[in-house]
Amino acid sequence: MYNSLHITFRTTLLFLFVGCLAFAQTGEQKSLEAKRERLQKEIAEINRLLFAKKKEKGTVLDQMEALDKKINVSQELIKVSDQESNLLNRQINTNVNSISELRGDLTSLKEEYATIIQKSYQNRSQQNRLMFLLSSESFFQAFKRLQYMKQYTDYRREQGEQIQEKTKQLTQLNSDLIEQRKKKDALIAQNKKAKAQLMREMKVQKALLGSIRQNESQYAAQVQQKTKEAKKIDKQIEEVIKRAILAANKASGIKTKSTSKFVLTPEATIIANNFSANKGRLIWPVDKGIKSQGFGVYNDAVYPGIKHESNGVIIATDEGTKARSIFKGEVIAILSVPGGKKGVQVKHGNYISTYYNLSELYVKKGDVVDVKTELGLIYTNRSNGQTRLKFYLYEDTDKLNPEEWLYLL
Repeated sequence: MYNSLHITFRTTLLFLFVGCLAFAQTGEQKSLEAKRERLQKEIAEINRLLFAKKKEKGTVLDQMEALDKKINVSQELIKVSDQESNLLNRQINTNVNSISELRGDLTSLKEEYATIIQKSYQNRSQQNRLMFLLSSESFFQAFKRLQYMKQYTDYRREQGEQIQEKTKQLTQLNSDLIEQRKKKDALIAQNKKAKAQLMREMKVQKALLGSIRQNESQYAAQVQQKTKEAKKIDKQIEEVIKRAILAANKASGIKTKSTSKFVLTPEATIIANNFSANKGRLIWPVDKGIKSQGFGVYNDAVYPGIKHESNGVIIATDEGTKARSIFKGEVIAILSVPGGKKGVQVKHGNYISTYYNLSELYVKKGDVVDVKTELGLIYTNRSNGQTRLKFYLYEDTDKLNPEEWLYLL
């Protein structure tokens, strides 16, 4: 009986430990699964928005940038899949050890139960039990013997129930183990396929690099043109913000010549505070799309020694997509660059969101907009088939990283 209680106690501890470990691993597994699914969707969107029917039309630079983006995401996907596979390995090892211990406990319980059954068989007759009671020297001893017989019967029943329960637990653990191994095998196959695809893409990238380096002057001209356009847009955005600050401060009646900070009214302060409170939860400026270029300094896709800087983010989306306001505010400026591309600036207290590369505008200066208000149609480049929104975010005249403010960008 002591052995049985010891087994029960040890098994309870085992399941508590396995349960706690499984709970922690389940949280980690769900997090990795969500990340893997997000990366898979991002690769699908890269293929759809940056590659499908576009690589024949786009420049070598467009192809190179798209390929570089896809390779980076693919490498991240492989890394996450490896982490998930390692986690499943740990779960499988835990289950294997638990199954081994449970089998040992089950064997001990069965042996103990067999001994009980054997003894019970030897003393099976009603006459033996009656004689056992009648041979008592006192009523108290007879009562104690009756209690013992009852406990013995209960103990037999409990042993049988424990064996059934342990058998059920063992069956469940075996079932879990089979599922975990299937999942692991599927992940390994998926990872193998992803690595093979990555190797093919890196080979294409190498060929592209070779073709670019044979026409270095053409590539340099394309990069120079893009850099020139970006700087021109950045300069115009910053000048418009300074003019808006000057005009707003003048209208407030407060004497100041500052062009770097807004003087906020009580109403504007509330909007600014609400905007700030939503950091990391602001909606995307498009209904759906992918980030094709992030904020900050980044290496050139062809010559990593060359650095570029992006003051905002570029989001690739579908043709016909409209830019939408990320928060309520007021349209303070309409941007227009020779060549037909337009932009909209919306003020949210002392924060300014800018939506550039629009072909049509749906708002005008002075309009009050709400969250998700459509601001304009995003321009589609007919030479490469790509539809891209350039999105910028400022606090007064300070550049902000939109990736820290928009939800899951």
